[in-house]
Amino acid sequence: MVNKYSNVFNIGIQNTLVYRVNFLVRACFGLIPLSATLFLWDAIYSSKQPGGNVSGYILSQMVSYYLIVTIVDGLTAVTEDDWQIASDIKDGNISQFLVKPIDYLSYRLALFFSGRLVYMLAALVPIGLFIYFKRADFVLPADPSTFALFLLSAFLAGLLQFFISYTMALLAFWVTEVSTFIFILFAFEYIAGGHMFPLDILPPSVVAVLKFTPFPYELFFPVSVYLGRATGAELSLGFAMQVSWVGIAYLSARFVWRRGIIRYTAAGG
Repeated sequence: MVNKYSNVFNIGIQNTLVYRVNFLVRACFGLIPLSATLFLWDAIYSSKQPGGNVSGYILSQMVSYYLIVTIVDGLTAVTEDDWQIASDIKDGNISQFLVKPIDYLSYRLALFFSGRLVYMLAALVPIGLFIYFKRADFVLPADPSTFALFLLSAFLAGLLQFFISYTMALLAFWVTEVSTFIFILFAFEYIAGGHMFPLDILPPSVVAVLKFTPFPYELFFPVSVYLGRATGAELSLGFAMQVSWVGIAYLSARFVWRRGIIRYTAAGG
């Protein structure tokens, strides 16, 4: 069973390597909006007294926040997977997985991780150079255990993003076009996930509500772990919520798949 999906992983790497230049270009151009964001925060902090902060973030922490967001996003973001899943359903390619001893969710998960690995290898140089030039403002983890918890949280964030996107793509069993739903999901993830700004600069009441949604655990929480802003009881609660949402998203994916297969009509494939 393990060998089956490890082979899928290896095939995914080989297929994705064909697009390594595209990944490199995407990573380079992705640094342009990051640069604009950092220039904006530089201007905000320049108007403050030396050592001033915004909601507890000094300049180096704010810069590090966006740099780590870029890394976590590269490790966990779902790019083409949801579109490919929806296409498999619409084109009838899903039929082959119904007559073979292979689990479609596990198959797609192996391809997802292979794609993320190739993307990060391609993006390593431009992102590494960017961090090097901003090294004066780049904060390292407080200790090895903090970094280990960050890696665990980033892995869980990747699973959460994949299961949610997978479930959303399965709506293709019921509707012809899922792009609207995917764009709505992306909008929520971009804002409520902490991609645009740290969520804890929002009013406490808003943050309290967001913590009961899955979005902060897709990006904001792993970055907060890295920066050491999630500690003690908050850290434990954060991991409990993140694991719970991964479980809920996984069960939802399984449920929607079973319901979708019932009404699926093979075409093509």
